[in-house]
Amino acid sequence: MKFNNNIIVYGDISFRGDCPTESAEQMTFFNKLRREYPDTYGALAVHTRNEGRRNIRQADRHKAEGMTPGAADIIIPGEHTFVCELKRMDHTKCKWQPGQQEYLIAADKADCFACVALGWEAAWEAFRAWADQA
Repeated sequence: MKFNNNIIVYGDISFRGDCPTESAEQMTFFNKLRREYPDTYGALAVHTRNEGRRNIRQADRHKAEGMTPGAADIIIPGEHTFVCELKRMDHTKCKWQPGQQEYLIAADKADCFACVALGWEAAWEAFRAWADQA
């Protein structure tokens, strides 16, 4: 399935049921990546923390310092950067945050490998598809 015509969704969009939280899925993905690729992809991969409560002054300062609302959960720089928004396996149990869809669309327009993954295994599948192209 594709999101916004160009962005591939990895994982089973019809899955409904118990599943780990987005945070747990993300930790599993990053742990595996850093274990298997400690000197390359694991050393480069980042998660930009965008969420959380802050007052207007803090938000303004963070924006001035370069924080981009909606930045994807997994970003790995490369010739074509890997940009992955990670959601729960049961995507009905999570919400899109402001700016996330726009960020993915902008990444796609900038020729990044932009995708949505439903769970860590889907994120790993997307990562392997990207890494095999590199």
